[in-house]
Amino acid sequence: MTPAELSQAVQAAVSAAVEAGELTVAVPEHVTIERPKNRDHGDYATNVALQLAKAAGKPPRAVAESLAARLREIAGVSKVDIAGPGFLNITLDTAAQGELARAIVKAGQAYGRNEELKDLRINLEFVSANPTGPIHIGGVRWAAVGDSLARVLRASGAEVTTEYYLNDAGVQIGKFAASLQAAANGRPAPADGYVGEYIVDIAKALVAGVPGVLDLPEDEQLQVFRTEGLKLMVAEIQRSMDEFGTHFDVWFSEKTLHDSGAVEKAIERLREQGHVFDQDGAIWLRTTDFGDDKDRVLIKADGETTYFAADAAYYLSKRDRGSEVSVYMLGADHHGYVNRLKAIAACAGDDMDRNIEVKIGQFVKMLRDGEEVRLSKRAGNIITIDDVVDWIGVDAARYTLARSSTDSTITLDINVLTSQTNENPVFYVQYAHTRMCGVQRKAAELGITKSEDFKPELLSTEWESALLGELGEFPRVLAKAGEHREPHHVAHYLERVARKYHQFYDKCQILPKGDEPVTDLTHARLWLADATRTVIANGLTLLGVSTPERM
Repeated sequence: MTPAELSQAVQAAVSAAVEAGELTVAVPEHVTIERPKNRDHGDYATNVALQLAKAAGKPPRAVAESLAARLREIAGVSKVDIAGPGFLNITLDTAAQGELARAIVKAGQAYGRNEELKDLRINLEFVSANPTGPIHIGGVRWAAVGDSLARVLRASGAEVTTEYYLNDAGVQIGKFAASLQAAANGRPAPADGYVGEYIVDIAKALVAGVPGVLDLPEDEQLQVFRTEGLKLMVAEIQRSMDEFGTHFDVWFSEKTLHDSGAVEKAIERLREQGHVFDQDGAIWLRTTDFGDDKDRVLIKADGETTYFAADAAYYLSKRDRGSEVSVYMLGADHHGYVNRLKAIAACAGDDMDRNIEVKIGQFVKMLRDGEEVRLSKRAGNIITIDDVVDWIGVDAARYTLARSSTDSTITLDINVLTSQTNENPVFYVQYAHTRMCGVQRKAAELGITKSEDFKPELLSTEWESALLGELGEFPRVLAKAGEHREPHHVAHYLERVARKYHQFYDKCQILPKGDEPVTDLTHARLWLADATRTVIANGLTLLGVSTPERM
């Protein structure tokens, strides 16, 4: 019996009590079932009686008694206790609990998936670094977290569009172009320009790809370096993202907002909502009405459009393209953007608490031999995504960056993350997967396959029970990660599963040794090992991490 099936059973018990006239309440659409921290309190617990008591006009324990009587009649439930003010503690018999192993294996890649966010249309924008250089370490964090979050949201039924916003219309692009031009002509970079080997590399590639560019007048040269240099830099960013396993459905150009007139149209739409005003020759958006610390300029007095105007047009573009919820994942230096972006949504007539979400990631540090690493040979004074991958690999980078809450600073220790020890979290989880694959290979060598005559009641030791209980939590953990937009819950869960599997593996012999016979217990434990492999593989896939069969 899975936690979902038990939840449905409790829901059915409430419905039966209502039909019998014992309770006069609305049957809840969903009943929460949780694993109690103290196993003496049963296999699962629910507080549904406390939730229904007020509407029923009865003490919680009286509601619990009515439900407990019905739950005790369900096949697979061995005991139901009422604890405290009205908690229901439910104990399953070993066969019902063990049957979960078969259910997981049969479900395969679908196990854990749910419909908590069914049909919700989400636009998920992340990384969005200026296309003037390689992705730096802060962007690497969002590449790991954002891509993992997209996978988690889709596994919870959401329709997700992943998007990279190219800031290709600002003054920084001009400085980037001037830096390329200077490098190509053998001149020092401008005082406010960009430096690093990547500038030299792109300049060389551009000169090779556009014959005669250096023969053009300076102003025409600069325009070519701006246009073609931007293309090369974006292609470089796309390459690094692809190699990191992060893919975007949309690469959105800021420049198109200006070229298409979308910015002007957005300002008029916001004016129609009553939040645009003119003052001192400039055009403003009254964002202070919705919690911003000051009103924002859309068009300056000299007629120049602000970045904020493009932000407003971009938000409206997302909504026009069908997004119900626009999620912005911004860097640690963007705290000031939270209120102003939410104010844009409110000024557009949207619900700023529902239609827009802004997440701010904190800083990432890297250590080697106890010392902080600060420099990149290729990019100068920043650590790039290629540096991170070269030092610790894609799997370690993705897993470690995704396993921490985004509101916390991360320190990546190169020595730890390249070691094959239990201190390395990605190794610890992947090793559990390889152990299970090793069991399958050894079983095949012995000619042993999982028997369909599975006897789940044989999975009765404390280690088997603990592992089964953890495996049953996967759908709930995945739903929570999607609801709260926090994929790190999946990583922490996988580490708990790996720990319980290693304990099971060490305490419970799976395959026969020597001349020992193959028994029903052998087959039952093979089902359990395969179920665990399925859960860990599903979880690692959601984090964009590989599932090696050998290490």
